[in-house]
Amino acid sequence: MGSLPADQPLVDRLAGWAVTRPDAPAYTFIDYLADPAGVSRGYTWGRLHGEAAALAQRLRRFAEPGDRVAILAPSGPEYVLALFAAWYAGMIPVPLFAPDRPGYAARLAASYTDCAPRCVVTVPSAAAAVRDFVSEGKHRPAVVVVGPEPQPETDEPDPDWRPAPVAADGVAYLQYTSGSTRAPAGVEISHRNLTANVGQMFGALFGGRARLTAVSWLPLFHDMGLLATVATPLWRGTDAVFFDPAAFLMQPVRWLRQLSGRAAACTGAPNFAYDFCARRLCVSDLSGLDLRGVFLWLNGAEPVQAGTLERFAGLLAGAGLETSAIRPAYGLAEATVFVAAARTGRPARTTRFDSGRLAEGVAVPAPDGAAGSVLASCGRPASQRLAIVDPARRTVVPAGQVGEIWVHGPNVARRYWGQPELSARVFDAVLAGPAPGLPAGPWLRTGDLGVSHDGDLYVTGRLKDLIVLSGRNHYPQDLEETVALATPAVGRVAAFAVPVENQERVVVVCEVSGPRDWLAAEVARQTRVAVWQRHELVLHDVVFIGPGGIPRTTSGKVSRTGCRTRYLAGGFRLAAGRRANA
Repeated sequence: MGSLPADQPLVDRLAGWAVTRPDAPAYTFIDYLADPAGVSRGYTWGRLHGEAAALAQRLRRFAEPGDRVAILAPSGPEYVLALFAAWYAGMIPVPLFAPDRPGYAARLAASYTDCAPRCVVTVPSAAAAVRDFVSEGKHRPAVVVVGPEPQPETDEPDPDWRPAPVAADGVAYLQYTSGSTRAPAGVEISHRNLTANVGQMFGALFGGRARLTAVSWLPLFHDMGLLATVATPLWRGTDAVFFDPAAFLMQPVRWLRQLSGRAAACTGAPNFAYDFCARRLCVSDLSGLDLRGVFLWLNGAEPVQAGTLERFAGLLAGAGLETSAIRPAYGLAEATVFVAAARTGRPARTTRFDSGRLAEGVAVPAPDGAAGSVLASCGRPASQRLAIVDPARRTVVPAGQVGEIWVHGPNVARRYWGQPELSARVFDAVLAGPAPGLPAGPWLRTGDLGVSHDGDLYVTGRLKDLIVLSGRNHYPQDLEETVALATPAVGRVAAFAVPVENQERVVVVCEVSGPRDWLAAEVARQTRVAVWQRHELVLHDVVFIGPGGIPRTTSGKVSRTGCRTRYLAGGFRLAAGRRANA
């Protein structure tokens, strides 16, 4: 099969691969939670097609084409099967997660209620929790359990049954946003969007390779995990190897071992994963690793830290990692996932910008030897249009000036599920004046701030997270990096603004390893001094909490909105039971 026409749904390829490559591996799951050594189970193309058709017939007993099918399960081959079965049945899958995922009950409830599924698919290990969860809602969807053992409601499938036809502009799935700045919203990703974005990824990232293996531990309910693990192999009938995120967090070296020795492997993860590896791996973990065949280490889904790129590359240089294979990227769920990435064949580009000018909204390189903000380039857009826009005037700003990132392309979704007003604000933006080479609209307003420098995109932060004090812009990730570097006692950091006597003041919340009253005052002093010296900013408050206390989104990013809300409610507590301020 050659390149897929833009109006032909990507899912149509499964039946073709089932005929031409029936015994070739498609999706292989390594189950480290069942056995620390890892147990492989998964699907060939032929088996996946057959079982997806059988499960689709089961789903049609409970729901009709166009109905939503929520997947409430951990990562595994059954998750992949549920997606294809919903597509074959003409339904709309909603990738979610099992109710027992710690810390995300409210977010799951909000997404589940919003999509109102007629049917829920889960696995035996989560079935009891799922039935309890759905019983608490206003409606009672059918619960279909998929597992290695036959289920009581299973009928013998009709071998002559055929999948429902799929329209290119029909909704392929609802991708719920992680909710870093607002409640989760279901992005309507069409089959056309999905096909277009996978084609853009292949054109920009994979260098025309006919064969490759995608290796991932990212959750399948996350846009980056879904595209990398499920959608990418469909394009050319290649394969994916994946495992549960918890298995990565327990032993990050598992990620590298699954990549080691493969002839043409690609992978991707948020910046925190690369930083986690750089901090947690030791020399013995690297013994025997051969990463020469990994042609792509995509770094995206959250701000890319230049220091992380350098540390990770240095750590694995002896294992054959090619520095040019590490590629910072930018994307978001509203654009299916992928928008731009650093160019191939060269190390990731970083630029030290003058911090003072950047605070004024202008990006100019810092003079030699001067302090500055080091940003990593996210390259250029892949077969789509990108504009840096003044959000108030809706006009394109000159290169070197910070503005909101707007995106236009076939991968951009149409709307949020059931939210017309929000959809109009986000997906239907129109430029106020003509811009050479750019359409008037519709544009996707990303809510992200960025700047074009030497033709490359540099992401500077979130519009809603930006801290503006005395006419100067302060990016929270810069403050967080300063605090993290000020003292080794501090782990994850969140910086945000709160109203104090009709003025915005800055608060920093720091995770530390256990209650350390004896060092709180000294660490707070170091933090305040470091922030003042680098940013000329007086902190209103420094709060120390235990590990894991900072709210996060479902994709693992710091939720500064959640931090602000919890702080104002007095909700931060140490494990010892009292709040520590300094």
